[in-house]
Amino acid sequence: MIQSMTGYGKSVVTFNEKKIHVEIKSLNSKALDLSTRIAPLYREKEMEIRQLVAKTLLRGKVDFSIWVEKEDSADAAPINKALVENYYRQIKDISANAGIPEPQDWFATLLRLPDVLTKTEVEELCGEEWEAARRGIDEALAALVAFRGQEGAALCRKFTEKIDNIAALLASIEPYEKSRVEKIRQRIIEGLKSIPEIEYDKNRLEQELIYYIEKLDISEEKQRLANHLKYFRETMADGIGQGKKLGFIAQEMGREINTTGSKSNNAEMQNIVVKMKDELEQIKEQVLNVL
Repeated sequence: MIQSMTGYGKSVVTFNEKKIHVEIKSLNSKALDLSTRIAPLYREKEMEIRQLVAKTLLRGKVDFSIWVEKEDSADAAPINKALVENYYRQIKDISANAGIPEPQDWFATLLRLPDVLTKTEVEELCGEEWEAARRGIDEALAALVAFRGQEGAALCRKFTEKIDNIAALLASIEPYEKSRVEKIRQRIIEGLKSIPEIEYDKNRLEQELIYYIEKLDISEEKQRLANHLKYFRETMADGIGQGKKLGFIAQEMGREINTTGSKSNNAEMQNIVVKMKDELEQIKEQVLNVL
């Protein structure tokens, strides 16, 4: 089954007091176009993240985000108790020695002093946390692939409908094709009869008619178009990674339909060709989304 390049996947993994969020979105693109927004703690793993995404998604314009949501208690900056006590003693000594009144609100004064409310520890990525983050990335990728599969199934149904319509229109040409040959023959003969003073070689006329009718024959175009329709169905059944091939087949279908139209020389046949072009154009628009 084919897959679409349009998809969305998200996951949330809990590790200690953190929630690790992973979000991935993708749209159609000729190649893999990956942009990332990675929390500072995981930036050392950017190359590994890119390899994971590229291996799974293959093609598409992909936006990848990973960020951390911490509990309120984990976000609170610790108070440096030793430094507060040191500031407190220094201020009391200065007040006593210089005769300056002590602060009325000690906490407000002390908490505004430098480095009282600063985090001194440097956060490092441990193996357990990366495993949790990696699990979240895998889950988000799996969700996006599942989404792509659902979109691909919808595209497959759409393509099948359009291919069936083109096949039905192709079959409807046949009656007009047979009557067209006889109409051309009669029109030429009647034109010659309307000029009685002109003498012509009937054998030569038959040869010219055969040559002219052969130039308008669309049997080969019909056969090739039928083969392309069959190949399109088979390629859809091949599964993932067939988007470019389906695009090439659609181009070949367009060539045969255009040639059929140029050879039609019949209003009813040309109307059918226009309808086939409309069905094919809808295929071409959607095949750009196929992985």
